[in-house]
Amino acid sequence: MAVFVGRRTELSLLTRRLDHISRNGTGLSVAIRGRRQVGKSRLVQELCDRSGLPYLYFTAVKGASITESTNQFLSALADSDLPNDHALLPTSAPPGGWSDMLRILAGSLPDRPCIVVLDEIPWLTEQDDTFDGQLQVVWDRLLSRRPVLLLLLGSDLHMMQRLTAYDRPFYGRADNLVLGPLNLAETATATGLTGSDAIDAHLITGGLPGTLLRWPTGTSADDHLRVECADPASPLFAVPEQSLASEFPNPDVARRVLEAVGGDTRAFANIASTAGGRGGQVPSGTLSPLLRQLTEDKQVLAADQPLSTSGGKPTLYRVTDTNLRLYLAIFRDVHNLARRGRPDAGYTLFTNRWTSWRGRAVEPLIRTSLEQAAIIGALPWPETQVVGGWWNRQFNPEIDLVGADTAPVASRIHFCGSLKWLGKPFDTHDLRQLQNGAAQVPGFDPDRTGLIAVSRSGTDLPDGAVDVAWTPDDVVTAWQP
Repeated sequence: MAVFVGRRTELSLLTRRLDHISRNGTGLSVAIRGRRQVGKSRLVQELCDRSGLPYLYFTAVKGASITESTNQFLSALADSDLPNDHALLPTSAPPGGWSDMLRILAGSLPDRPCIVVLDEIPWLTEQDDTFDGQLQVVWDRLLSRRPVLLLLLGSDLHMMQRLTAYDRPFYGRADNLVLGPLNLAETATATGLTGSDAIDAHLITGGLPGTLLRWPTGTSADDHLRVECADPASPLFAVPEQSLASEFPNPDVARRVLEAVGGDTRAFANIASTAGGRGGQVPSGTLSPLLRQLTEDKQVLAADQPLSTSGGKPTLYRVTDTNLRLYLAIFRDVHNLARRGRPDAGYTLFTNRWTSWRGRAVEPLIRTSLEQAAIIGALPWPETQVVGGWWNRQFNPEIDLVGADTAPVASRIHFCGSLKWLGKPFDTHDLRQLQNGAAQVPGFDPDRTGLIAVSRSGTDLPDGAVDVAWTPDDVVTAWQP
């Protein structure tokens, strides 16, 4: 069995609910959502295995009819160790569909704590738009009175959010757990790497467990990519390609917008131009709702705003999953060369583009790492709650790191900083640029606002030139428990 890495917090949260069920003898429900390949199914299976409790694990099949799904569910129930008496189960699914099938489930539960997993809930709601209503009725009348932990899993983030929304039948009946990628320290553990090598691995894989498991322990990014570029079926290519195919099956405007942002087109006007077709750029009335859908509903994009005491524009967009971002920017072309039997050309293309791409893609990771460090008290500015960047409309200057109390409009700026992720140390020339640029950030106070330098190759500065100087090891340490 594959080694299970990380997820200590999530396992603890779910285990506490099992403890509650054991003490009170009544049921609890949790809706778990997260992007594909983030490890939802693996997490839940690990919980089932560690608990030692009887459980049922059912995965819906996309496109199946209600009759097919309920028969598959009945078969999974019969094969599980859940029922009190297997002989009492019907030989075929009842004609009443999911309403009757869920009642059969409730009548089959043992008297001791158990787990029921329904995976790919959005596919069940596609088959039957009354499914969540039927689930609500059976939960209220039967399931919630039994010692069962009901886990509802789904990869369609918007549909999973709708499942427990205030205007839906199951509202207020399930806790929500959002499962993100593994954090940086967990990536370091999974790959056996440290410092900048671990950060490279995290950017390349996006922290996705299934992709990380293919990473040979202790192997650097360069060595791993040299091998992967010769494998057209590598998960580094297959996972983002499958993600695109499942969420954007047709190359419509939304897909073109995503691809434009993935190609490092970040500002609204540039996205409109790049994603346009024969008729010209994408109209503002079309692009604005599309960007909202991609950021708020699908959460495949993030919208970054300048952070200062006066706010500002423009908003800059980026692909949240760095594995998908890398695929759109570099790996798609590398994959095409691998398919054509030209792995050496693919690897050369990767190395030519990698350093520049990494310098931009590492910024959000450094910002969240600094936020994490502030939370645990590892920075001299404990009031820091958010870390972002600042830029004006001319993008001159751009300040990589701004720590503040709130966002996007702060009450106080606690520090400004610069990020240098190249092969040379952060030196006095970089310091002068930071000092001159930071002075233009609204809210910067030379007597109160600190300075921070984050560099892949360390610093070459006089003592006390900056308040904090971070290396890659510091970035990884921020995530360690």
